[in-house]
Amino acid sequence: VHLFWIKLKTTGLTQYMREKILCHCRCDRKRAKNAALSLLPIIGWIKIYKLKEWLFSDIVSGISTGLVAVLQGLAYCLLASLPPWYGLFSAFFPVVIYFFLGTSRHISVGPFPVLCLMIGSVVTRIVPDEGPPLNITGFEGLTSDEQRVLVASSVTFLVGIMQLAMGILQVGFVVMYLSDTLVSGFTTAAAIHILVSQLKFVLGLQVPGLSGPFSLIYTLEIIFNKITSTNVCDVVISLVILVVVFIVKEINERFKSKLPVPIPIEVIMTVIACGVSYAFDFKKRYGIEVSPMAPNLPIFQETAVEAFPMAIVGFAVAFSVAKVYSVKHDYTIDGNQELIAFGVSNIFGASFKSFAASTALSRSAVQESTGGKTQVAGLISALIVMIVTLAIGFLLEPLPKSVLGAVVIVNLKSMLMQVREIPYLWRRDKPDCVSSIGHKQEEAVPRCSVLANIKGTDVYKDRKDFINLGFNPLRVLRKRNKALRRIRRLLKKGCLQWTSEGFLNTSFGPIADSKEEENIKELDLPTDFKDLPARINWNAELPANIVVPRVDIHSLVLDFAAVSFLDISALKGLKTVLKELIRIEVMVYIVACDPYVLQKLHDCCFFDDEVQSSMFFLTLHDAMLHILEKHPEILEVMALQQTKKKH
Repeated sequence: VHLFWIKLKTTGLTQYMREKILCHCRCDRKRAKNAALSLLPIIGWIKIYKLKEWLFSDIVSGISTGLVAVLQGLAYCLLASLPPWYGLFSAFFPVVIYFFLGTSRHISVGPFPVLCLMIGSVVTRIVPDEGPPLNITGFEGLTSDEQRVLVASSVTFLVGIMQLAMGILQVGFVVMYLSDTLVSGFTTAAAIHILVSQLKFVLGLQVPGLSGPFSLIYTLEIIFNKITSTNVCDVVISLVILVVVFIVKEINERFKSKLPVPIPIEVIMTVIACGVSYAFDFKKRYGIEVSPMAPNLPIFQETAVEAFPMAIVGFAVAFSVAKVYSVKHDYTIDGNQELIAFGVSNIFGASFKSFAASTALSRSAVQESTGGKTQVAGLISALIVMIVTLAIGFLLEPLPKSVLGAVVIVNLKSMLMQVREIPYLWRRDKPDCVSSIGHKQEEAVPRCSVLANIKGTDVYKDRKDFINLGFNPLRVLRKRNKALRRIRRLLKKGCLQWTSEGFLNTSFGPIADSKEEENIKELDLPTDFKDLPARINWNAELPANIVVPRVDIHSLVLDFAAVSFLDISALKGLKTVLKELIRIEVMVYIVACDPYVLQKLHDCCFFDDEVQSSMFFLTLHDAMLHILEKHPEILEVMALQQTKKKH
């Protein structure tokens, strides 16, 4: 404060403010480069793109994902109460923009069923199935379908503006308010609504789209009243597709480690259904044009309240999926840049009659599991969608809606299965089961720091203020398990031999890296030395030029004195972190834990063979004494330092 006051008196307030503004606004090469990398993440990953190793995988993944994207684009349009063809636009235009602006390398951008359902509720409110639409300027001379497309694209444009604004204002932290429990409850409830909304297509009934409170009950009432008018042909087609697709998807899941790519059963069944429908002329052909369209401002006024939750849900779901894959493949994603990417993608897509884009879990899983390395796979999937739209789209025109309805229902399995978590949550944490909302900012984004001893003192301060420290435990664990695989392989081949002095390289030439396929799940398991002659010192020099990141700490103490509450999401996150650290031989100790929190950990079955209650200590001093007892070499180092000080 004293230095600031001297500076202010010397230069004057006006001059001081001018200097501060110039300091923040000046542009040099470094700032320009950082700004470009921030706004165009493609520049960062394209420089490290391994053409020979990644391109083929991206092509295979892109083709597989593109075929699924075509089908889901058509199917999810039913949820948005739009003609099926417009789903193809949503699977193309936003993907192209995300390729340049997105930070995730693995998510597949496009229609998401919950978001489609939210759009559908707005569409049917403004342009109902029965009765006149709302009095909106711009509806004159348009058919019912054209009015609905205008509503969907205008809402999407508004959603994009909101996401872009949030990204520019750096408010990506909003996802902190959406706990896993809240998201699971929301998506499960939405899945039930989606299931009911597809029954009219599966049964071949004419049921008007309803919105508002108890719309689910009213829809079921109408369906049951009309059940005698069920179209037998639609029911048979839907049941066949449901059974076959479900069985093959289970086979894909069970044998995914042995299958080079998942069997595209949805695409196969759709092609068969198209062929049959085309042969029997189930539906007359029709055409559609793709041209830019301006949003409707009066619709903005009608839908502003509903557009905001769409912006949050679309971003939150995409960011959650992106975060999972970023941890799995060891790279970082930027929440604020993701908001900008989806904002621009939705604004651009809405200009070409697409509806709001996010990511579908099943489609992203296809892109990642089939070997996709970067968003090159996403771009190729968009090209597949474009080819289908422009070249062979007429073959999909006679596709019955019952086929698309069956596809939607099959893809709801993972969301519907979340219902099984309700009994667990009710037993463990009733408030979290009932509601996950109401956290204050301080609770949602607490201040956490890594404390370190200032050399030569007894003071502990935030380590980031002194030195830069950090490592990814999961990445270290995977590197170690890869190293163990290679050591076992070399021992079996006779290229390595164990001696009293350690491993001895018995090969006369350099040992090449193996290119065998990796099983990611196995790499996340604890390191297993049972079939090796001895444990491996990971901080020592390893044989055969094997390199594993060093971990320079052996113990970590977490001070829980300020922790008064943990919800189910926090418990899961804490246990995951503890397991990752323990598996790389970093012992974790928790001190000053509130008795209520400790009891809740016991009630929620927090402890197991790896995470044990013995890691809890009453005070920090008790934990430090225990660590010194287990690692007496620390005392020797401290004594040596004291001796050097005296001399």
